[in-house]
Amino acid sequence: MTRLAILEYPDERLRIIAKPVTTFDAGLLKLIDDILETMYASGGIGLAATQVNVHLQIVAIDVSGAANQPQVFINPQILTRSEIGWVEEGCLSLPGIYENVRRATRVRVRTLDGTGAAHDRDLDGMAAVCLQHEMDHLQGKLFLDLLSFFKRRRVVKRLNEDRRVSATAELAGNQQVPIRP
Repeated sequence: MTRLAILEYPDERLRIIAKPVTTFDAGLLKLIDDILETMYASGGIGLAATQVNVHLQIVAIDVSGAANQPQVFINPQILTRSEIGWVEEGCLSLPGIYENVRRATRVRVRTLDGTGAAHDRDLDGMAAVCLQHEMDHLQGKLFLDLLSFFKRRRVVKRLNEDRRVSATAELAGNQQVPIRP
């Protein structure tokens, strides 16, 4: 398995709409393994192929808390949503940002597995929320887009400040001090 690079906001590639998977072969299974490896190595509970610059409709989640119950959804379609509520979300593409958004906490989804077989599945709680979050990535959306204008502006300002501080610290760490005799 290979750990893939995760795109971070504001990378425009996060806005590309993913295409349906049409080929079910060893290459797809390897990609799924790589997505899972990347998700686990990054400490995430969900990852969409879009986040690793692969614009296919593939989502991986594992909300077990023990990182041992991976679920993969190929070409997922939500059939029903219910029990809408406020939930706190974070995202590997927006590191360190957590905000409350409205999501369904119960969904019924139609998906394909790695062989192309279709399945309908019912998810609730964190699994339902996580799947919706990752499916938004497949449509070029971030949870940031679900926030009010003012919250979104505050988050973007914080992200920019965090990047500025990080870049300044990196530069300071890389400066070479001349040794004087």
